[in-house]
Amino acid sequence: MENGHFYSQTHGQLDINKLREITIGFIKNDPEKKYRLFIGTDSEAKNSHGTDFVTAFVVHRVGRGGIYFWRRKIEEKSYVLRQRIYQEAALSLDAASEIIEIFKKDGISRLDLEIHVDIGEHGETREMIAEIVGMIRGSGYPVKTKPDSYVASKVADRHT
Repeated sequence: MENGHFYSQTHGQLDINKLREITIGFIKNDPEKKYRLFIGTDSEAKNSHGTDFVTAFVVHRVGRGGIYFWRRKIEEKSYVLRQRIYQEAALSLDAASEIIEIFKKDGISRLDLEIHVDIGEHGETREMIAEIVGMIRGSGYPVKTKPDSYVASKVADRHT
């Protein structure tokens, strides 16, 4: 799969402009509802043959479901856990900037997009919470960690 494109269960491969078109159509279909936007990345080591990163973008129609898209980046490099988590956060920030850029004429800003990271108080990543959360907040985005970071730990995880 090509790294720059997003994918959808119903639409297949999409460029960023098609993602915007589908998202705007989804919102216009029920404009009275509240919408929340999320991005999260998950990764999986591939038996010392590289690392598979998947970034998910979710448009949640509060109380009425949602739609999501994902993008895969396969790197031949193997990462230790700390490096993988930082790379996940960096890929989420890159995708967030890209999405904010295409939606800016629609009135969507950084504060409208929440980033989910696959780290939490339990497990090996607990020592990294302050660093990763600080990095994302310092970039101007709200951030959630486990157990509230379902876009990274559940949605993106489906595709790794």
